[in-house]
Amino acid sequence: MNVKLPFILIAISVLMIGCATNPFTGKKTMAFVSNASLFPSAFLQYDQFLKEHDVIVNTANSKMIRRVGKRISSAAEKWLNANGYQDYLKDYRWEYNLVNDTLINAWCMPGGKIVFYSGILEIAKNENGIATIMGHEVAHALANHGQQRMSAAYIQSGLAMAGNVAINDESSRSVFNQSFGIVTSVGGMLPFSRSHESQADEIGLLIMAVAGYDPSEAPELWKRMKSSKIGEAPPEFLSTHPSNDTRIDNLTKGIQKAKNEAKKFGITSFD
Repeated sequence: MNVKLPFILIAISVLMIGCATNPFTGKKTMAFVSNASLFPSAFLQYDQFLKEHDVIVNTANSKMIRRVGKRISSAAEKWLNANGYQDYLKDYRWEYNLVNDTLINAWCMPGGKIVFYSGILEIAKNENGIATIMGHEVAHALANHGQQRMSAAYIQSGLAMAGNVAINDESSRSVFNQSFGIVTSVGGMLPFSRSHESQADEIGLLIMAVAGYDPSEAPELWKRMKSSKIGEAPPEFLSTHPSNDTRIDNLTKGIQKAKNEAKKFGITSFD
């Protein structure tokens, strides 16, 4: 069997499958699974998570999380409508919850389901800090990063399967499998994840500014995040996220662009 054939067939299949366009970058993105099938599953998982965790309600902080979330997602919709994407958010179901947990983290599921852990509030420090985190998480949903991660995993699995079919020698197959995991992780999946985080930072900065929050707070948040870290972070090339220094630098460079974008919507001063 021709060893190259399975890889060629997969490449052709990838090209034949429809892609989606990221409205914020104008770039084509992988979309091997539709949001129509992905969102309902994500919503169910989110509801199950809330049932199994201590959700904080009717406090100043929980109300702030929801207030900032609604303001950020409304700004995103305003931006999308102004740029010709009127129906982009029709299947999204935004929800913002604060969970009682010391973890310094927040996350967003496909379709707009967001969780803040109470442990991150001290790092956020103020509403602009919350807006920085919220903008980042909303941006993950807007850019369909969950959809893209699943699509990338399908490609990785398909290539691994093709390699195992193409290689007949057991010893060579073993070497391939060991090498494939390392190469596709360090050379593919990890950089892919870091690019998503950087993209979410950039889009989030823009959206928080359109919402009227001060984008200058974003690098300050990451300076606080850097100071809060316990132990040594892994080298950037072995991490799913850019280093704190990289994020601080990129966000600082993006402040004026975000302010210029906000000015198009009449926002000239910030909270």
